[in-house]
Amino acid sequence: MAERLDQPKEYRKRWPRFSLRSEGTAKVAESIARFTGTPQFLVWLTLFVLVWLAWNSWGPTALRFDKSEYGFTALTRMLSLQASYAAPLILLAQNRQDDRDRVTAEQDRQRAERNLADTEYLAREIASLRIAMNEVATRDYIRAELRDLLEELNTELDRRGRPDEGHSEERRAGL
Repeated sequence: MAERLDQPKEYRKRWPRFSLRSEGTAKVAESIARFTGTPQFLVWLTLFVLVWLAWNSWGPTALRFDKSEYGFTALTRMLSLQASYAAPLILLAQNRQDDRDRVTAEQDRQRAERNLADTEYLAREIASLRIAMNEVATRDYIRAELRDLLEELNTELDRRGRPDEGHSEERRAGL
């Protein structure tokens, strides 16, 4: 039967949702894996094992909990359990690092493409500026052209003959 829409839904107490695929779980696992790969962990584990062996070898007989006659079975099992959890945690941390490396490589590839495009653009701009600079009249070019024009005018005036001073004054006066 379908629920009635005109009545509020009954509140059911549910268990809190816990996802093994969540980012928080992966971060905890990675931090554990990172800690197990440190010298600090090795020192603490070595101290723990030494205390365990010393207590169960030379401690009061009634308080020993792992007999040396049986090869320290509890210690062996505990270290095996730790190793069996450490391997998957290390693999999980490695997978997460691979994902981060993949993202970083993709970002580096995109950055390299942008740099290449920028470099090619700048190279084209520099080439166009060089071409444009060859077509621009420089100061020396303009001076040389003005000198040539002045020489042509002087040559033309010499060929026609220079006007005398009187005529040029009449021309200036508009007569």
